[in-house]
Amino acid sequence: MKNMRTLSSLAAGGGFLILTGCNFAPRYDPPKTVTTAAFKEAVSGDPAGQGWKIAIPSDAAIRSNWWESYQDPQLDDLEARVEISNQTIVAAEANYRAAHALVLEAQAQLFPTFSLDPSMTRGKSSAATTGTSTGTSTGTGTGTGTATGTATGTASATSTGTSTRVHNVFTLPLDASYQVDLWGSIRNTVAVNRYAAQASAAQLANALLSTHSLLAQDYFQLRVADEQRRILETTVADYKASLRLVHTLVDSGVDSEADIASAETQLESAMAQATDVGVARAQYEHAIAVLIGVAPAKFSIPYRHFNQQLPTMPVGVPSDLLERRPDIAAAERQVAQSNAQIGVARAAYFPSLTLTGSAGYESTTLGSLFDLPNRFWSVGPSVAQVLFDGGARRAAVAQARALNDSQVATYRQTVLSAFQSVEDNLAALRILSQELTQAHRATVAAKRAVELTIVLYRNGVDSYANVIVAQNAFLSTREAELQIQLRELTASVTLINDLGGGWSTSERVQTERMAEHPADPGKEPSIPTENSGPPVPNPPPMPEGEIRPDDLIKQNNDAMAPEN
Repeated sequence: MKNMRTLSSLAAGGGFLILTGCNFAPRYDPPKTVTTAAFKEAVSGDPAGQGWKIAIPSDAAIRSNWWESYQDPQLDDLEARVEISNQTIVAAEANYRAAHALVLEAQAQLFPTFSLDPSMTRGKSSAATTGTSTGTSTGTGTGTGTATGTATGTASATSTGTSTRVHNVFTLPLDASYQVDLWGSIRNTVAVNRYAAQASAAQLANALLSTHSLLAQDYFQLRVADEQRRILETTVADYKASLRLVHTLVDSGVDSEADIASAETQLESAMAQATDVGVARAQYEHAIAVLIGVAPAKFSIPYRHFNQQLPTMPVGVPSDLLERRPDIAAAERQVAQSNAQIGVARAAYFPSLTLTGSAGYESTTLGSLFDLPNRFWSVGPSVAQVLFDGGARRAAVAQARALNDSQVATYRQTVLSAFQSVEDNLAALRILSQELTQAHRATVAAKRAVELTIVLYRNGVDSYANVIVAQNAFLSTREAELQIQLRELTASVTLINDLGGGWSTSERVQTERMAEHPADPGKEPSIPTENSGPPVPNPPPMPEGEIRPDDLIKQNNDAMAPEN
């Protein structure tokens, strides 16, 4: 017990030295960045048409499930599967758990190490190493007096070493070792790993945000591809009606066969465009399947009419990005990590103090192993100091400082890039809102041009070439308007991503907890509920009545030949 108390006293003394030790890491303050009071591109306007608004304190934050603002149940269902089944997120979660394990591993160095190493050996030593000694002594004494007597004595002693015999040695030692953190090397190592784990948690949040954003963009592009196909299929129906009109006029002797050839060329070209849309549509569907962790062969998304509204999102001040963007938070934690690494490098200049102790029992017989006379113990400190290393420590400190400067620059560049991306998408939403209005007016004008050109052609005033030009212009304006809608939706999703989604640094702990309790990676992801039937190859069929000729081409039914 006395020996254990001695070891405990050593540990307590080492703990006191830790608390009173030095720390050679520079004092850490987050790098300063230049921010403005507001975003330049966030000017006043119609928020409902632009998809953003200047935030006020009551709505300064975007909701965590930001995709719900688009009010699309199928999108909500798909987004909910990202955290469960996406393999990129699973990898990011595993990376965080590995970083967290390094923190625990570094913290273990703050405590003593105890080891129990029982052993049993059987052996025989040589006489040359153990030694043999023999001694004899003889003494004789004579005395004369009133009485005379004689005494003679002889003493002989012989000592012969007996350790050359075969013998057993049983040992039960308890060893303790403790490195005193006088200069903060261990504490800074713990800090380095803790900041790395926090950066890993922010990177996990950034991976989640990016994956959610990518899924939303792919989903909207798929829906726009469906709408583009619907427009083209409708155009094909219109072109078929125009071709019947041309046949009627040719049969009446009004037009020539050349007009039939032109009409057929236009029709076949539109049909080819409608077919080609299926390629992009299939790719978007397959990309969505991979994002939710499902094999593309087991997944399909049915057609649905495109009627997506642009949500209104709050936009705060630029300084909010420092708290709400996970990539900025990760870059800032990496600066703190490199700052603590300087302390680790500087501590190498000073000696390391290690306390060691050992206590236990040793005996040649197992039955007497725990007898009191068979106890042993030892305790003592050791100090190690590098006297010459050819400048290795100086180079290590210089490297740590350079890496810290690099991380500071990376952090500031990340902040600047964040400001740029927000300004880009604010400008895109504002300008695209105006462009969409102009494109819609162009579509209406192109519709009117087709109506008038058809009338002139039917009355023999204009050639069919002008009808083709007008119809192609109308199709182009409709597709252009649709693409602007897609760019608006994509810009709105990108803006939400640039604003950090619904994440903030205060939710880092929540992200860490999610990473520590991931879904079972061996469990096969479930298929979305809308895909209860067998998967359908692309492009999926459209519902009956979805494809109808537009009323803008007003043709008399009696002027058309019956459809074959």
